[in-house]
Amino acid sequence: MPTMTLTNHQVVDLVKQLPPEEKRAALFLLAEGATRQREVRMSHAESQLRYSAKQRGLNWDMMSDEDREIFVDDLLHEG
Repeated sequence: MPTMTLTNHQVVDLVKQLPPEEKRAALFLLAEGATRQREVRMSHAESQLRYSAKQRGLNWDMMSDEDREIFVDDLLHEG
């Protein structure tokens, strides 16, 4: 099946041409995809934070929210 490459502007123009209900459905599909991608990124980030905590002798799951914030702040300012 042939593939067509479109710019973002062209895609938006095409969506604008859809009837209102189809526009709405397209936007919901895009929003669902963004939510799934965010969940994947958050899961990966949490996994990396768990690993970093373990490397420093800490247990991410046993840390309070405040301790986690301090830990992340420390990571961001390492260097």
